[in-house]
This record gives sequence, structure tokens and C-alpha cells, in this order.
Amino acid sequence: MSAIFEKPSLLQRVRPIFTGFDGPLIIAMLWLAAFGLVTMYSAGYDHGTRFVDHGRNMLLALGILFIVAQISPQRLMALAVPLYAVGVALLVATAVMGITKKGATRWLNVGVVIQPSEILKIAMPLMLAWWFQRREGQMRAPDFAVALLLLAVPVGLIVKQPDLGTAILVFSAGLYVIFFAGLSWRLIVPVLLVGAIAISAIVVSSDRICEPDVKWPLLRDYQKHRVCTLLDPTTDPLGKGFHIIQGMIAIGSGGIEGKGFMKGTQTHLEFIPERTTDFIFAAFAEEFGLMGVAGLLIGFIFLILRGLMIAAEAPTVFSRLLAGAITLSFFTYAFVNMGMVSGILPVVGIPLPFISYGGTAMVTLGLGLGILMSIAKNRRLVQT
Repeated sequence: MSAIFEKPSLLQRVRPIFTGFDGPLIIAMLWLAAFGLVTMYSAGYDHGTRFVDHGRNMLLALGILFIVAQISPQRLMALAVPLYAVGVALLVATAVMGITKKGATRWLNVGVVIQPSEILKIAMPLMLAWWFQRREGQMRAPDFAVALLLLAVPVGLIVKQPDLGTAILVFSAGLYVIFFAGLSWRLIVPVLLVGAIAISAIVVSSDRICEPDVKWPLLRDYQKHRVCTLLDPTTDPLGKGFHIIQGMIAIGSGGIEGKGFMKGTQTHLEFIPERTTDFIFAAFAEEFGLMGVAGLLIGFIFLILRGLMIAAEAPTVFSRLLAGAITLSFFTYAFVNMGMVSGILPVVGIPLPFISYGGTAMVTLGLGLGILMSIAKNRRLVQT
């Protein structure tokens, strides 16, 4: 009888913390992290300690992933409303008394300087997944209207800062939740058609609407210039078009096999602007070519497919919607960054996951992967 009440050993108590992690997701993460470290070593060789800092940021993200993976989806759901409310309150405070740099009011001093919009990258899908979990089995059109309102408030505040890149990420994360919750294609298709018509009209009439004296509704002048520069970067090759032109030159000059590690001329002669952050994909493509890009894409595709499988196998509406939205957020990061560097999308400040330098982005990445790991881990523990 004494064996029944025997106190478990330390190893027995600690073991559950280290078990249940999703192997394929870890492999995808390590694959992309290896690409990131190699690329940063080359692109940031004369940027002081950027390679070391990049490695440190990755370890920080790994630590955050490990901690968040221990939090059950039920506890994550309990955090949804408070985290969303705090995020929106901080955005309002930023609009009222935020710190302005280079014409943008995106930062807030709360003892330390923070960028509140980063909170919404995680808080937004959490909040909407919580909302649809509450409405499970009785969702109607008004429920989707409430979800759109919950999405519109923080996105509107972020656009006003202005921070179009973060607004795109927060908006897309929320929209993915709404889509997975069952938004009808009858509502989606008309919006896509209107968007396609608007883009076609801009392209056809670009010569006229890109004149300096023409104002675009809802967009600031610098945002208009980004779109017009995308349509024809040669109109200002040494100014606003410089980023796009040099990025395309670097990508094209890499060819099939690339110029080789540490041998990228566009990179090391400093023609590529922001070569360790937003435009690091151009530096990577120049040195590793089409074959290297294919390997990088395989890593992202594997990560996204694995995330969607975790979402499909999730036991609750909340977990399923949250996992799906976070996974497709990684797709948005990668697609928008590669698209803007390649000259098919306007330039916005969106990093390439695991590859671009940046502590805040890496922390957000660790949080997202930690949530995915938590959902996968919880499902396995329930099954066993």
C-alpha cells in the first residue's frame, strides 16, 4: 500500500514539461533558423554584433516558445479578453500621448518604450477565436458583424499612427479567424472582385493618378508614393525607387546557384538598403540563388502545412481558429516580405520570419509558435 502513495521523483514531475512537443514543427523551425543564422552572418558582417544579437534573439524566442507551450489552450482562452482590452487601451494611449519618430506615433513610454501594436498581432486572433468559441453552434450574421467591429477598432488605430505594415498583419490575422469560422463566400467574392477592379484601375490610370498634385483618399502621401513607385520604380531610381530596383537586381543576379556565401556584390558593396532587416531576402537570393530560395520556401511551406494540420486536428473551435490564424500569419509575413523585395508588392515594414533582424519580431514569432506547440501538445496529452 505504501507504494501507492509514494511521492513521484523529480524526473517524473519534470518529464511532462519536456514531452508532447510537435517534432515536425520543431524541424521546420530549426530548418528556417539555420537559414536565418547563415544569412545574417553574411548580410550583417559589418553591422557590429548583429549576427550575435540575431542568435540571442532566436534563443529568446525559443525560451518564450517553451514557456508558452506549457500554457494550456484553456488558459490562453482566459487571457484573450484582458490581453485585447489592454492592447486597445495602449493603442488609445499611444494616440493621445505616444512618442513620435519620423512622423509616426507608434511608441509609448510606460517605464520602458514599447510598441503596443505588436501586442495585437497575438491578441487579435486570440480575441476573435474566443468570441467564436462562445458563439459555437449558434453563429449568425450579427456575430460576424461584431467580429469585424472587434477587428476594425485596433486596425483603425494602427493605421492612424501610421503603421501600414503592422496594420496589414493584425488585419490579416483577424480576417483568417473570421474566414475559418465560416464566413460565406458570397461575402468574400464581391470584396475580392472590387479589390481586383480597383487595382486594375490604378494600374491602367497610373500616369494620371500618380501626379504629385493628385490626392488619394484614406492614404497619406508617402503611402501613395510607395504604390506609384511599385508601378514604375524608374521614375525615381535614386530616391523612392532605389529599394525596389536594387532588390530586383540582387535577386536576378543570383541566378540558379547564387554567387556564393559572402560573395554577394550588391550586398557587400552596400547597394541593398536595409539588408539585414526588411530587404534581407534580396541578400539571401543573391548569394544562394534560385536553389537557395527553393530551400527557404520548402521550409516555410512545411511550417505552414504542419500548422494547418495542427489546426485541423485541434479539439475545440478556439484552438482550431487560433492555430489556423497564427499559421496563415506566418504565410502573410513571408509572402508580403518576399513580394515587396521582388517588386510585386509595395514596400512596407514587414520582416521575413527567422531571417530578418529584429528582437520584437522574433518575440512575436516565439509567441505564435509557442501557441501552436501548446495546441499540439495539449491534443497529444489528451489522447494519451
